[in-house]
Amino acid sequence: MSQDLSLKSFVVLMKATKSLQERIKLDINNYGVNLSEFAVLEVLYHKGQQTVQQICNSVLIASGSMTYVIDKLEKKNMLERSACPHDRRVVHVMLTDQGKEFMDSIFPQHQKVIEDVFAEVTIEEKEILIDALKKVGLKAQSQL
Repeated sequence: MSQDLSLKSFVVLMKATKSLQERIKLDINNYGVNLSEFAVLEVLYHKGQQTVQQICNSVLIASGSMTYVIDKLEKKNMLERSACPHDRRVVHVMLTDQGKEFMDSIFPQHQKVIEDVFAEVTIEEKEILIDALKKVGLKAQSQL
């Protein structure tokens, strides 16, 4: 029975993830950026200056693709790079004033979309969901 519930949990999680990703992608497309660009902007918006490697780890994009995304956002004047004074191999990335203004203007609406998706889930259910997903994620990570 436990195996059946594990399999069902996996299938439901994957279907929910797909639907959630499609809904978020639909929202983000309204802002003139793609999902990868938004993910980078969101990390910098919430965490401040980051190295390219830190951004890669946060948004799960390969470093080769990350360079392309950062190049595009730099051309849009959303972010800027600066060399690390202590290690030439490290590049820091930060939002420009324009990037911060952009995120200030769109993030509240984006957060509202997420709140709407989770509207039927109680606070207690959200806490249980967070704990359960952390356990599953940590277990899967430990097996890599």
